[in-house]
Amino acid sequence: MPSPFILDRSSVTQVMAWVLAALLPGIAAYVWLFGPGILVTLSLATVTALAAEAAMLKARGYPVQPFLLDLSAIVTAWLLALSLPSLAPWWLIVTGTLFAIVVAKHLYGGLGQNIFNPAMVGYAVLIVSFPVQMTHWAGPLELSATHLSLAQSATAIFGGDVPKATLDAVTMATPLDALRTGLLQQLTVDEVLTHPIFGHYGGVGFEWLAGAFLLGGLLLWALRIISWQVPLAFLAGIWLTAGFLNFYDAGRFGPPWFHLFAPSVMLGAFFIATDPVTGATTPRGKLIFGLGAGFLTMAIRTWGGFPDGVAFAILLMNLCVPLIDQYTQPRIYGGARKTEEPPA
Repeated sequence: MPSPFILDRSSVTQVMAWVLAALLPGIAAYVWLFGPGILVTLSLATVTALAAEAAMLKARGYPVQPFLLDLSAIVTAWLLALSLPSLAPWWLIVTGTLFAIVVAKHLYGGLGQNIFNPAMVGYAVLIVSFPVQMTHWAGPLELSATHLSLAQSATAIFGGDVPKATLDAVTMATPLDALRTGLLQQLTVDEVLTHPIFGHYGGVGFEWLAGAFLLGGLLLWALRIISWQVPLAFLAGIWLTAGFLNFYDAGRFGPPWFHLFAPSVMLGAFFIATDPVTGATTPRGKLIFGLGAGFLTMAIRTWGGFPDGVAFAILLMNLCVPLIDQYTQPRIYGGARKTEEPPA
């Protein structure tokens, strides 16, 4: 039998389809816990991504249909949409999606050539440029006196006539933002965690959403679409860093389980940091990549200017991938180790 002896029959479309399927538990939990606004955000991001993808493919002289059907643009759109407030204004969603597809993906050469995760580039541009709009998150339905229907959510997103009092009643700061604000007000962690938004391990509703993303991530691992090194190292990096800080001063630094049960951590660990294009490729390199991203996430959350640091941590580690891969190449079977003298 001629080589290759290991056959991989999976295609880009199949892999992307499984990633989209693995996101469905998280989306279902999002709708159940926070309302249907995320469906409007996902739909608008998807339409924008497909339109931008088609326009860029045509401008670059590539056939449109085969590349649209690989589903990679939809994966980018969904990952970005799930990172945004579900009631974010339409122009914010469109701007972030266009930047992700046009700049972060196609201006670097398209799928397989980009050095940064496109969804996280789009998110980073938005959080830096429009910090106010990026902090108006829909609160969990359990704590909200007013619930928006799908039509009302669409009206709010597209700038329709929704009373400001109604929007103020359904939006609130995230648990990470609430913790950061409380600590800046010289409150202790225990005092901040008495706020109703905090649950047993994370925020009310947010901890269940994190569990749903974890379930989807474990599905990808079980199907061998992703390897275990990056998610485990990423979660370990957050746990170890947060645990050390909490042990050093429990009054100023939150417990490690609080940081793990933020939805952005599970989404980042299993769906974003595992990107095979922008992440490390060697087994040891994946461990270094994940640990570094986890440490940087906690560093940004603790001392940075933003309450969450997953996107920036992954982008910073994307910069380090060439160096990580260069120095973690496994020894070729039958070859000499670097410390050994080559045969005469």
